[in-house]
Amino acid sequence: MRCSPCLVWFRRYRTRVTQRQRRVGLVLARASRVLGEEPYYHEFLEGLERVLTPAGVSVLVQVVTDREAEAAVYERWAAEGRVDGVVLVDLAPDDTRVELVGRLGLPAVVLGAPSTASGLPTVWTDDAGFAQEAVRFLADRGHETIGHVSGPLTFAHTQLRQAGAETEASVRGVALLRAEGDYSYESGRAAAATLLPQGPTAIMCDNDLMALAVLDELRDRGLSVPGDVSVVAWDDSALCQLATPPLSAMSHDVGRIGELAGGALLDAMAGKPPAVYEAPAAHLVARATTN
Repeated sequence: MRCSPCLVWFRRYRTRVTQRQRRVGLVLARASRVLGEEPYYHEFLEGLERVLTPAGVSVLVQVVTDREAEAAVYERWAAEGRVDGVVLVDLAPDDTRVELVGRLGLPAVVLGAPSTASGLPTVWTDDAGFAQEAVRFLADRGHETIGHVSGPLTFAHTQLRQAGAETEASVRGVALLRAEGDYSYESGRAAAATLLPQGPTAIMCDNDLMALAVLDELRDRGLSVPGDVSVVAWDDSALCQLATPPLSAMSHDVGRIGELAGGALLDAMAGKPPAVYEAPAAHLVARATTN
């Protein structure tokens, strides 16, 4: 006996609602305003979904105010069975989230240095080495006093970048000035205002948005770029090419990093042994903000 079209539709619908689609979670402890302006995680999520969507896995993103709220989200997701795995970002040394997701039985992938992952699979970029390359690039162009606008100092990748920059500055006999930001435009302006009285002839920034803020601060002070101060960004999103003048940048394939994280999550959810997935090497793209 033939099934009516309505019965066929109902059976398909029932199958869809009774078989929960697999999900992975990403919790970002950042101000929503910063995430709205900063392109890194937009590009990362695009890469993540390019791998996960064809595998029938969706991505659940939640923005929270602090680490305590982030931990509460993992606890709730695990208790409710909301996700099948998570991506951990912005890790600190000895980060408690690594132990937490293990205790909760959540497959997890760390975006950061293997030293922070305690045996979890890791998508790794050589933050220290790339910071050395940025300082080397500027030192080769005669800069003897370089400002560094970093991200939050609690993050392991910030500490690695600072260590790499300091190592290269010491080798080259370059003075390295430091100011901390939080990846927002406002923090970039404030950091530039702190650094400029100390006389840097170049400023390198830990993301593109803060580099744009440095350009605006220089412009408002009547300083020319790169005549008075050179500027280097980090990540090389479309913002760098659209800036006036276009920004030199340490260029990362952020979409590819997202793809690697997606593949690592699928492996973790399948119970495969943890591995380190190395991101493509970054390289410095010189544009109009450096001599």
